[in-house]
Amino acid sequence: MKIIKIIAYAVMLYASNSLFANQGLAFIHGTGNQTDAYNDYWTGEFVNSVKQGLSNTNNITVINCDFDKYMWDTRASGCLAEQLTTFINNKNITQLTLITHSNGGNVVRWILSNPTWDSRFVKIINTVTKTIALAPSSGGTPLADAVTTGNTFETTLGWILGYSSDAVKQQQVGWMAHYNQNWLNGTPNRPALSSQFEVVVGSDVDSAIWDGDSYCGGYQYQVALEVTQNWLDNCSDGFLECSSQSLAGSVWFTDKSRTRGSEPLSHHQSRRKCFNLDGLLRNRI
Repeated sequence: MKIIKIIAYAVMLYASNSLFANQGLAFIHGTGNQTDAYNDYWTGEFVNSVKQGLSNTNNITVINCDFDKYMWDTRASGCLAEQLTTFINNKNITQLTLITHSNGGNVVRWILSNPTWDSRFVKIINTVTKTIALAPSSGGTPLADAVTTGNTFETTLGWILGYSSDAVKQQQVGWMAHYNQNWLNGTPNRPALSSQFEVVVGSDVDSAIWDGDSYCGGYQYQVALEVTQNWLDNCSDGFLECSSQSLAGSVWFTDKSRTRGSEPLSHHQSRRKCFNLDGLLRNRI
């Protein structure tokens, strides 16, 4: 009888905590110095669809920071920490879900892995319950190595990478291996992150001119990513190899296994309302 009462109390406590939790959602962009990520990086169409998964759709924030800087820079993780802290405090958020894309996952992991780096990090760590990382560059990309060499490859990748910014240098494969071994948690042989880090992996690029799906998010991006895919493994989203995307945390799903029509998500499409990605995220949060 005593055991039954303890179990019943535990269930009631869990239900009570869930009932009174105030859930928030933050959209965190990738490489680039963003001033209007809502329109320029994510699009309102994507954000407004995903946020319907919240009980209070006003509890969202779209981050605008300078992610052209190294992840530890005050203009990168410091800026993110400031905006998240302000959001948590202003909205009284008790459970925070983060949706990140590309290099944004690295900046988030920096905060989650280094609680003593900045006094604001601890509160964020204690509030974040889940990160959904869309095509994170956890293991870096050979394209960053190619751009950093300063050859003509830059002209093809400039629109994606911003040429030789600090963030691009950071995403070189060897550099990310060093950070993963010494500074970042969530990768093999490193401590686990304090909260879930779920990954959506993009595995291919479709750019056939006769295929309407190639136009989702903008056909010109598909063509460019089809070109850059030639420098990567067969399994890649045109910017990141699947092995890099899946290096940290756990894989929630690889695009074709859950998208509408089993369509792949290119690196650009993984931040757009393409093939029911928005619906999958909406249901997940």
